[in-house]
Amino acid sequence: MRTVALIVGLLFCASTLIDAFQTIILPRRPVGRFRVTYLFYAATWRPWAAFARRASNPKVREQLYSVYGPASLLLLLALWAFLLVLGYACLFFALGTPFTDPLLGHSHLAHFRTDFYVSGTTLFTLGLGDVVPHALAPRALIVAESANGLGLIALVIGYVPVLYGACSHREISVALLDARAGSPPTASELIRRHAFDGGQETLAELLAEWESWCAEILESHISYPILCYYRSQHDNQSWLSGLTAILDTCALLISVVPGTASRQAQLTFAIGRHALVDLCHVFKLEKIEAAWRAQGGPPRLPPDHFSRVCDLMLEANLRLCGDPNAPARLHALRALYEPSAQALADYLAMPLPAWYPKPNAKDQWKTVEAVRSQAVASLIDEGVLSKNAVAVRLHSDDHL
Repeated sequence: MRTVALIVGLLFCASTLIDAFQTIILPRRPVGRFRVTYLFYAATWRPWAAFARRASNPKVREQLYSVYGPASLLLLLALWAFLLVLGYACLFFALGTPFTDPLLGHSHLAHFRTDFYVSGTTLFTLGLGDVVPHALAPRALIVAESANGLGLIALVIGYVPVLYGACSHREISVALLDARAGSPPTASELIRRHAFDGGQETLAELLAEWESWCAEILESHISYPILCYYRSQHDNQSWLSGLTAILDTCALLISVVPGTASRQAQLTFAIGRHALVDLCHVFKLEKIEAAWRAQGGPPRLPPDHFSRVCDLMLEANLRLCGDPNAPARLHALRALYEPSAQALADYLAMPLPAWYPKPNAKDQWKTVEAVRSQAVASLIDEGVLSKNAVAVRLHSDDHL
């Protein structure tokens, strides 16, 4: 009995401390299917997602999804604390419960209750002193567990602000896409809204910012995969939809829409695809990814939808390459990232964006555009501007 308790105690303490080190301190992708954190998320996320999907109201459903990330962080910290308390309790039990306790009974269960009580008060550094050890080994274990308790508190104090800081920084670029690419963001809308004089250079700068954003995602979300469960403040936005829309834009610029932004599009495409593939490895989604790849990728852009995307580009006076092989190039580029994006979308319950916005989609940019149009119409009615003057003056920025 005591030998089994010793083995179990060592296993619980070692696995918890190693897992906490890999999850919080080690700046690399955690490995292993039998880690506490991996088993915790494997056992909790899918049931919670299934429960959230049962909600008929989309806002309620999205709210349930958004609760999981912060709640899982608190539960994971509580799980680590519980496993450490249980592990040290097993070690105390293996030593024969060497304590002076007025409530100590004669059964094994009574002994383990005392061990568990001593372990709990020690880990959380309560220092009650009502149970006294009378041997050197348990005193050494109490000192070691107290150190673990202080370390756990320090990790909580340092870990939570880091996560929330990384999440807030991530969401800045996602929120900025609302005015640049619509909400939810789409590739055709992002390119269309940059169809003005100097728009290609502005679009290249935006893609350069997202290149840095993808590098930060690789650094933060690979080390702290829990950030992937944190959702955006608005239901029609997500970090995954923003990244996918940027990759869609890069694919269009590389294969269909020539211009000065195509070179930057290649660089952003490479790092964005890298981020998606690595995140699929983190969540062990290789089989789902392979299944989508075997099907030729998700059906996000049928041939008639591709024609609609091209029509939107032409309506914005954009020049297309005119190469008959452009659709095949676009399909080849999509096959490089869409299976990974769809695998993550299926797992995280984050829908991928379309390639062009819905007919009556509303966002902040269109609200501003409507106000601007009303102001111009008012000036024309008052005779301040003529229609010809307005047409000449605003011709270059009709798509801002």
